[in-house]
Amino acid sequence: MERLDIRRTGYLAPDAQLLVKAAMADLAERYGDGEGDATPVDPADFEPPNGCFFVAYLDGEPVACGAWRSHGEDGTTAEIKRMYTAPHVRGRGLARAVLGTVERSAREHGRRRAVLETGDRQQEAIRLYESVGYRRIPNFGYYRDHPGCISLGRDL
Repeated sequence: MERLDIRRTGYLAPDAQLLVKAAMADLAERYGDGEGDATPVDPADFEPPNGCFFVAYLDGEPVACGAWRSHGEDGTTAEIKRMYTAPHVRGRGLARAVLGTVERSAREHGRRRAVLETGDRQQEAIRLYESVGYRRIPNFGYYRDHPGCISLGRDL
């Protein structure tokens, strides 16, 4: 039986960076832009109480990640970032488990709403988000004017 362990870690931790780099490579391949997600990110964005970064380990192997950071001025909204699952373990519910952990953390830090940006070439991600209650919202953020941008949000 496989053992899943989801741990809060720093954005710059080696396992976190391993997964972030894999996520950027995956996005670069999907969108053909060579860079992945160019949204400006400050590692401090993912330090409590303004955010958290999580790595999921399956039998000790880092295989998925996800995070939230504060969004907006009023301190009640979390932006979901860096959701990624390694290809060899997709389809096992890991992304759903990581997203649940990320959302719980955001709630525990006073956030009442979550928002995120994804892209039209990430249909599996869109299906996941919609299955847990995310709905389309006006585009925001770095890619708001990009034709493939899809912004989603939900109350926590």
